This record gives sequence, structure tokens and C-alpha cells, in this order.
Amino acid sequence: MANTDDTIRLTVAQAIVRWLMNQFIVIDGAEVRICGGGFGIFGHGNVPCLGEALYPVQAEMPLYRGQNEQSMGFAAAAYAKYHLRRRFMFCTASAGPGTANLLTAAALAHANRLPMLMLCGDTFLTRLPDPVLQQLEHFGNPTIGVNDAFKAVSRFWDRITHPAQVLQSLPAALATMLDPADCGPAFLALPQDVQGWAYDYPKAFFAPRVHRIRRQSPDTTEVAEAVALLSAAKRPVIVAGGGVQYSGAVAELTAFAEDHGIPVVETIAGRANLLADHPLNIGPLGVTGSDSANAIAGAADVVLAVGTRLQDFTTGSWTVFAQDARLIGLNAGRHDAAKHQSLTVVGDAKLGLLALGDALGTHRAPSDWMAKAQAERKAWDAYVAGNVAHGNRPNSYAQAIGVVNALCHPRDRVVTAAGGLPAEVTANWRTLGVGTVDVEFGFSCMGYEIAGGWGARIAQFEHESHRDTIVFVGDGSYLLMNSDIYSSVLTERKLIILVLDNGGFAVINKLQNNTGQPSFNNLIADCSTVPAPFAVDFEAHARAMGANAETVANPAELAQAFQRAKAADRTSVIVMQVDPYDGWTTQGHAWWEIGTAQVSDSETVRDKHTAVEAGRAAQRQGV
Repeated sequence: MANTDDTIRLTVAQAIVRWLMNQFIVIDGAEVRICGGGFGIFGHGNVPCLGEALYPVQAEMPLYRGQNEQSMGFAAAAYAKYHLRRRFMFCTASAGPGTANLLTAAALAHANRLPMLMLCGDTFLTRLPDPVLQQLEHFGNPTIGVNDAFKAVSRFWDRITHPAQVLQSLPAALATMLDPADCGPAFLALPQDVQGWAYDYPKAFFAPRVHRIRRQSPDTTEVAEAVALLSAAKRPVIVAGGGVQYSGAVAELTAFAEDHGIPVVETIAGRANLLADHPLNIGPLGVTGSDSANAIAGAADVVLAVGTRLQDFTTGSWTVFAQDARLIGLNAGRHDAAKHQSLTVVGDAKLGLLALGDALGTHRAPSDWMAKAQAERKAWDAYVAGNVAHGNRPNSYAQAIGVVNALCHPRDRVVTAAGGLPAEVTANWRTLGVGTVDVEFGFSCMGYEIAGGWGARIAQFEHESHRDTIVFVGDGSYLLMNSDIYSSVLTERKLIILVLDNGGFAVINKLQNNTGQPSFNNLIADCSTVPAPFAVDFEAHARAMGANAETVANPAELAQAFQRAKAADRTSVIVMQVDPYDGWTTQGHAWWEIGTAQVSDSETVRDKHTAVEAGRAAQRQGV
């Protein structure tokens, strides 16, 4: 059929692209496209049809060519995090291994509640050419393929088996990605033949539409119950999570804490809710936290948890709060608000804090409680100052963090993930600008660092091109995934990457030693299958991908190299060796539940098992 006044004939791929082009959102008063573009690697499963649809709009909807589908997904997640979940990128992969490579990235986006749209090739709906290249055959169920694996790591999943389905599927996918409670990745399986099938779509479907993210007002009864608890509290504390930033509620959180004299502690995802020097910021909480925050959380009688999913690194596997402390969960997601039998306040963080504040009126927590919290923070600040200082001692992560922290701009963005660096950055970084710290610890995913830095830089470039994205990465994660150094050079999205080389997986070696075991298979020097270890020349490797690169011997040289990197116009990689055993942040750690051997021939393993189990006495049992 030909186009009519009311319809337009398009392929499925063309319809998807045209629809995405016409979805908008208002951010800071400006109307912008929700989908900022995409990351794509073409193959036979997506280039003939989806590639054809994307080509004409590449100026308006840029397609960044990735080097690895997994890293494309990481970049998309970091892009969404920078934009506070108000914008997203799509990722397109071919059938088979290209799509399978996205699984880890989808899991990361799912764990971190981040929007990402995956448009992936699938086997032919007709099955006439089966089995096709890269198809996994399931003899008893021919409908199952690689794409079905994404059902476990997607918030929305669909297989398009008829062109008309996109009329329902696309809006449903977008609604999921913009939902404050159910936000996460959406996956569309696109059979290779269906991608090219044409259909007479209603023109109205492609009319420009401006979307808004829902703000759910909390129930008045739930607010009243929470206010009754807070009013009676002698030692209240606020746990501020990443949801505070996603709600745009930093100002409301700050005002609420100031008006009612309640100390604030931060989760890893909420690490940059308050600046380091704010008098109510008592520090990061939990296993990778601070003595100050953990002491106050442990003494609190009422805990107001705002926008956090309360994962075990935040709660110290549920030991950082007193057994009899009462919890209030203010969260857009019912599942998160109700954890550990919290008194639930289901709703938007901004509206919830305003409602709680209005109902509390002029009530303030006892002043001696705040004085105690601030004294704890002062002591923690003194520890951090000594921890990041460099002098006559081995190079450490903390020293490198201190150097960068002292020289970066308040709006520079810091990115890290996995290994020892999330703990070291969380504990030692002094926040200079709200929302400038991205520590990926929802999935704690090695390989996110450089790819996530690239995605964050693409987003940052849209608004703060004169600022920098700074990546902290260990040698283990660098070797796992480094190709987006090349991506950043190709796309002229400059990164500053600090490669801190400790000779292997040093933080897991530390855990291994802390559970009574000898070093084995973590540090390269302790691998029995490596007869003659040698050092990787990270500088030469980075140069080969087009980056500026240099190796420094100590933190003083690092400071000089960092200033050169700030002045450079392209990606710079700075390499420094750090000690795998010495220089770790030794204070601030809460108990963390790990599985230890109940039976062992090793006396040290048995002793460590006993010591670990002793910490269980403080663990809340879900009440």
C-alpha cells in the first residue's frame, strides 16, 4: 500500500528509529530528545535493515561505533547515570555472540536501575533458512535463542514478530525506562526478516511527544507515621542514596537535614549528594565507608533511608544499624522502601522530603547528637588527610586519589568500578561538586571504568565540555577491557585515565589473606601457571591506541603528569605502580558477610572463620 493522509509505510527498523527521534523530555527548561543516540557494532543481524534506517539520521541521532558490545553497554549505562536517568542511549548488536556480549552490561544496568535500550538481531521468524549463522539450536523448543537470556537482566523484554507490535512495545519500553520505581534496561529482539517487513503505520504514532518522569506523592498516613517516629527520635540519621540525585532532591535533602538538625550519611551511589565540607555530611556509610558514618549509624535510634536499595556494602550486611533501630524507607520503589520491615513511605524523594519537613514543622533533633556526629566527622577527616598524604612510604591508591582530588575542578567527573578502587575512592574522595562521582558498585563490574568514562564523557560533552572525566582503573580491569581508550581518541571525547598497577587482583588477594589463606592466583607473582612473570607496558599500549601516555614513579610526579593531562586536548593515560600489600585504607570498614570454610586443615583459615562468624552477633535478622 502507498502512504495515505493518515498512514506512512515503513519497515519495522525505520519505524523504531523514527519513533525514537520524536520522543522528548524537558531538562532545565530545554526540550531535548530522550534518546541521545546509540552505540553500535553492525553485523548480518542488524546492518541490512536497522543500519539502513539509522544512516539518514546520523547527524541528529549519532551512532558511536563501539569496539566491544559489552563496553558499549557500559558506556550507555554511564551516559544514563550522568543524565540522572532522564536520557538514555540505545545499543545495537547483531545476532549470536554480538548480542551475547551485551548480557553483562544489561545486568549492570539492571542492578543499578539505569535505562538502556537494546536493539538486537534475532533468528528469522519464518525459520526457512534455519539453522542460520550463529544460531543456538534448542531441539525441543525452537523459539528459544540467545536473546531469551536477557529476560533475567531486563526490566522490559519483547520479541517483535509482527510490524504492528512496535505500536505497543516501544511506548511500553520507554515507560519502563522512565519509571522511577521500575527503571532499568529494555530489550527488543528483532528477527532479521521482520526488521525489513513493511507496514502502514499511523502517522499519529510518530507525532513529537514530550514525556515527564512521574513524581509520586507519598501517602499521607505513611508520612504521619514516619513523622511520629522522627519526632520521638533522640538520635536520628539520614541515609542518602543515589535516588536523591535521580529525583533532583539534593536541595530538599539538604534543607530537610538543616531545618531539623539531622546528620546525613551517604551510600556509594549517593556519594556526591552533599559536598565534603557541608557540616551535616558525616561521611560514607558501610563496608567501604567511614568510621564517622558507621559510628553514627550504629548509635542511631531512627534511620531515614532515602532513595537507597540498602545493599550489603551500605548496611554492612545489616550490622551497621543497631538491632533495635527503627527504619523508615522513603523510596519510589515499594520493594526498596519495605526492606527489613521498614516503615514505608512510598513516593518521590523530593516530594517525600518536603512532606516530611512540613509535617515536622520546627522540630529539631537534640543538638548534642549533631555535635557528636560532627566530632566523629572531624576525626575521620584527619585520618583521610593522613591517608592521602605522600611521603616516605609506598605508593597507594589513596595517595593517587588525594593528588587528583587536590588538582581537579569541582565539576570534573570521577569514574571507577570494581576491585579496590571503589572502596578507596568512596572513603578518601572529598566531594567538590554535587553529582560528580560515579562509583559503579551496584554490579561491581570490572571493565566498566574506561568504557563508563567514555559514555560519561559523551554526556558531559553535551553540557560541560570544558570539564574533564577522570577514570581510576586498576591493572586488572584495564587488561579486561581497555579498547575504549581508542574509542575516546576516535570520537575526540577526551578522558584522563589513571592506571594504578598493583600486579594483579590485589584487593581479592587481600580478602584471600584476610580469610587465612596464602596468596594464590590473584597477584601475577602468585600464579602457579605463570613461570616467569613480567610487567605490562601500559604506557606503550595506551600510546598504540592514540592516547598520550606516561609512567610516573611517585605521587609527586603524578601531580605534574595530571596537570599536563588537564592541559592536553586528547585522552591521556598516566601509569603508576602501587603497593599490593601496603597503603590500603584500614579504617572505616564495617563487617561484611562472606562465606568462609567451616572445616579446613589450615589453622589460620579456621581462626579466621571463627573471627568472621563473631561479627554475626550484630546482624539484624530482617526486623
